[in-house]
Amino acid sequence: MSGRDLIRQDAQPAFVLHSYPFRETSLVVELFTRDFGRVAVVARGARRPKSALRGVLLAFQPLLVSWSGKGELQTLIRAEWHGPYHPLKGLSLICGFYLNELLLKLMARHDSHEQLFEAYTATLRALDPAREPSAILRDFEKSLLRELGYAVTLDRDVESGHAIAAEQRYTYVVERGPIVAGARVDARGNGVELLGQTLLDMHSGDYSNAMTQQQSKALMRTLINH
Repeated sequence: MSGRDLIRQDAQPAFVLHSYPFRETSLVVELFTRDFGRVAVVARGARRPKSALRGVLLAFQPLLVSWSGKGELQTLIRAEWHGPYHPLKGLSLICGFYLNELLLKLMARHDSHEQLFEAYTATLRALDPAREPSAILRDFEKSLLRELGYAVTLDRDVESGHAIAAEQRYTYVVERGPIVAGARVDARGNGVELLGQTLLDMHSGDYSNAMTQQQSKALMRTLINH
């Protein structure tokens, strides 16, 4: 490949999602970039003791990165901190790794999702060991599914078109949405039963109710697994 064939990107906001050893001294780094989505790069020499990259390529650290190449695996040219580093601890750290796993498994490479990048940035900032993470995680999951084209319907019965009633029980049918529990569902019966109040709480972003926390987690887990 000649130098003229290489495509170079400079000073792109990014986060490290995952990295693993490559050859003797290098790393393959999976980046989530603002304008280019998920990008895999080789960080040459990053495992050497005196490499300037060793203390830079950290998960959850806002970065500015530059790379060049063509194809799936490109070459990291430069990486620098782009804002303060607030390391996650305890449950917040576990939640952060969960977010990264979702992005790695569900987001295709080189598929730009600028709004999802902003949602991820805001979610990392919101994670706090002293704060219950349910609302933070559910809101990010909703943003992720919406960006991938699987927006979650929470405010209406998809069969009748009626507004969700708090006291009614519903079955959330995968790839369709909520319908009144007991009504005819598709042949696979792939639904999650939950209260109308849970749907309304999720729609408004209110996860203070214990039942809402439990049912919303079950619903999002089913939709993401699907």
